[in-house]
Amino acid sequence: MRKTLLGIAAFLSMTMVAQNSIHIYKKDGSKIDYLVTDLDSIVFEKANNTTPEQPVDPNPGGEEQGGTEGEVVTKGDVEISKIGGWFESGYAEWAPVSGASGYNVYYKSKSASNYTKADDMLVRNYGSHVRVDVVGLPAGTYDLKVVALKNGVENGNGTTAAFSTKAYSRQGFAFAKQSTTGGSGIGAYNDNGSLKSDAVVLYVTEKSKSTVKMDVITSAKGATTACTGISEILTAIQKGYETRPIDIRIIGQVTIDGINGSGDPYNLHIKASNADRPVKNFTIEGIGEDATAYGWGIRCIRAQSIEVRNLGLMLWGDDGIAFETANCNIWVHHNDIFYGAPGSDADQAKGDGSMDLKNDSKYMTISYNHFWDSGKMSLCGMKSETGENFISYDHNWFDHSDSRHPRVRTMSVHVWNNYYDGNAKYGVGVTYGASAFVEANYFRNCPKPMLSSLQGTDALGEGTFSGENGGMIKAFNNVFAEKSGSFSYITYQTNSKSFDAYEASSRNEVVPSTITTVAGNTAYTNFDTDASKMYDYTPDAPTDVPSIVTSSAGRVNGGDFTWKFDNKNDDANYKVTSDLKTAIENYKTKLVSIYGE
Repeated sequence: MRKTLLGIAAFLSMTMVAQNSIHIYKKDGSKIDYLVTDLDSIVFEKANNTTPEQPVDPNPGGEEQGGTEGEVVTKGDVEISKIGGWFESGYAEWAPVSGASGYNVYYKSKSASNYTKADDMLVRNYGSHVRVDVVGLPAGTYDLKVVALKNGVENGNGTTAAFSTKAYSRQGFAFAKQSTTGGSGIGAYNDNGSLKSDAVVLYVTEKSKSTVKMDVITSAKGATTACTGISEILTAIQKGYETRPIDIRIIGQVTIDGINGSGDPYNLHIKASNADRPVKNFTIEGIGEDATAYGWGIRCIRAQSIEVRNLGLMLWGDDGIAFETANCNIWVHHNDIFYGAPGSDADQAKGDGSMDLKNDSKYMTISYNHFWDSGKMSLCGMKSETGENFISYDHNWFDHSDSRHPRVRTMSVHVWNNYYDGNAKYGVGVTYGASAFVEANYFRNCPKPMLSSLQGTDALGEGTFSGENGGMIKAFNNVFAEKSGSFSYITYQTNSKSFDAYEASSRNEVVPSTITTVAGNTAYTNFDTDASKMYDYTPDAPTDVPSIVTSSAGRVNGGDFTWKFDNKNDDANYKVTSDLKTAIENYKTKLVSIYGE
């Protein structure tokens, strides 16, 4: 069968996904799924007078993609229909087994002798299928075994499958100064992707959010307080005596009631009450493709070594993800950020800030997130910052979002390998003495890719940006595609007084200190060429950025929410897209039950 199918590679690209199951990719890139039963072979005939064409790659982006398909190795009662790996996680889906009361799922590294049993909370029923997602798997190849339970007893030897995982990209400022938090590994995970040995795992679902339990250390002498519900747990943690890493795992669609009881009416609140005892080593992660914070966001105050990953945020109040005060070593990656609840101001119809970083929050990496039509993507810094703070944004998908990608005050910020995809207002904006190195990004129909307040494009009289003193941008190796008639990008090389950015001839070029802003007389800090400040990184070619980002940003396999913008009508539109808003408002999880509950 394999040889016969490979003979039509000039016309179709086929991928085996499980025993008796294939994907067929047509020339236009669309996919057809077939179940093949009781067939020894498949025969295809070539049409007469047809010139072979190059097959469409079903996985554009190649090695940069997170998803890898696996294969069924040994067939048992469980019919695995989908098996694969993602970044430091693996997943499988199968049809419910008649009469099964549950399933035991085991996994091991290919080279290991013994299996480890996955937590029952990771095994979920979606009616038409059952799914497991196993997280905390360092890059490598793994074996997975699924065994059905009947009357609580394992039935047969189960079905085994194999898959491979890839490592998350750990680049950026979050990883540059980890010594400030007393160890390696952001959040509850080690740098290799495994869970820290003493980590506490809390499963938060719509059902368990008010019943999950933890004995929290609440005194310097080690006394504990028995807490019930995630809000009560987080309130007790605010005392700052709990030192164990904590992994909060969100499963399914979780609404705000029971989340917002720890001192914040809109958010899951990670806070230290005492500045001398910051909260440390938290991971907040979604499990699978459909983990959704519905009606709430995340706010951190005086927190260190915090990771937020694989979570969808819908209709959040106030800000989507906000690092409010004195946070350090923060990593926000692979999330889907949708519309927030409308605010009272005219520019808050899509919610306020999707991702705000301010008040001396520093050493942060914002990477591989998918922003769906954000109004104000990211405010980066206030006037109260006391230093450069150092923030990096890489491989984010700014999907028809309007502005603030980011909007920077005071800080030194590296913006690299992001996909600006039909942005109605502007890309990067700097004010109030900020310095930004904007490198190897892909701007598709972004009319004002870079702005410095009161000069260059911002001084043309449209009032698009800010009345504050200016900041400095160094730009290198960016691509500007599908430029509209309103496109404006003024470099220092074309106007040495009033410009948007200094266009460098190489990544390591130092911007002369004699070049300053029109308002405020600010010079570029050249943080990016200072080895004592800058981190090691490897940028992708900007022309590769769209395929890499669209295949890898956001939740596992792109998440369970699908929507395609109409570039012709949506590129220049900064108003709420009504059909998208309606789809978000009507979103309902397909999760039926969790076997661990």
